[in-house]
Formats: sequence, C-alpha cells, structure tokens
Amino acid sequence: MNHTLTRDCEATVIPAGNVVTLRAGTEVSIIQSLGGNVTVQTDQGLVRIAAEDTSAMGGYAPEAAAAVITGEFGEPAVWAALKTCFDPEIPVNIVDLGLVYDLSIEPTAGGHTVEVRMTLTAPGCGMGPVIAEDARQKIAALPTVESAKVHIVWDPVWTPQMISDEGRKVLGLE
Repeated sequence: MNHTLTRDCEATVIPAGNVVTLRAGTEVSIIQSLGGNVTVQTDQGLVRIAAEDTSAMGGYAPEAAAAVITGEFGEPAVWAALKTCFDPEIPVNIVDLGLVYDLSIEPTAGGHTVEVRMTLTAPGCGMGPVIAEDARQKIAALPTVESAKVHIVWDPVWTPQMISDEGRKVLGLE
C-alpha cells in the first residue's frame, strides 16, 4: 500500500544502517510492518521508519500495540518482548530466526538487570545496532527492569539451520 509522507521524518537505510531524512511529500510503499516499525520502499531503496515516526505516513494505521506485559516478571516475559523484534527485511522475529543466543536476568535491589547475547544473519549488516536497540528498548519497558543490555556477538556464526520450526513455516521453508 502506498502512502505520502505528511512531514519530514527520519528513516534508517536498509541494509547500510545510516539515518536519512525523508521529506514531506515522499511516496512510500509498505513492504513490512511488524513489531511497530515499518519497512518501506522509496525511490531511493528500502528504509525502516521507526514506530514513533509512522504518524508521518499519511493514512497509515499502525498495527495494534502489543499488550503490556503485566504480572510477575520473569524469563518468559523477556522472550515475549524479544519476539516483537524483527529484522526489517525478514518477516520473522529475532527469536524464531535463531538470532538470540542467550539471555540472563539478575536481580537488583529494586528490580532486574537483563542482558541478551544475539547475532545477525550477516556480519556486515548495518542494521545490527538498530535491531539490538529495538530489542533493548522493548526489554527495558518491561515491569521491574532497571537495566537492559543487548550485545551483538559472532560466535557461533549464524546459519539458516538456527531458524525455528515456526520461523521456517513463515518463510515457506517447510
């Protein structure tokens, strides 16, 4: 679906990862809208518009906001938050893509510290810091999280065999 930007907004070039300003009046076509962020095609290529800037897309109705996780904090809540993070070129969340290698939760005096180790599908991907920051923000928004860190690691090297059964189904690999 095509939209015209009603105001200037920042976007991240895919896969380079550099930030550009899309000008009001620019025509964009939605490629993917998952996890709140939107991947669009412009006359200059693919870019990711962050959730907080999607209001610049005239006539765009964002997906329903993910339910706020309430109740007791724990590892399932962190995994659920991570499943709302997507590579802007692949319609599978980072957990089902097999990008998340480890997470640790440490209690603090007033809450929790969460650290995640994740990788990317390709070492040269400029979107890595963007994806990692998206994951960090979503973890940090969980109840009682005082600190969230997401580390990008390269060992072991990611392979397509790390994709979950659910991810394979979405990608048509079954």
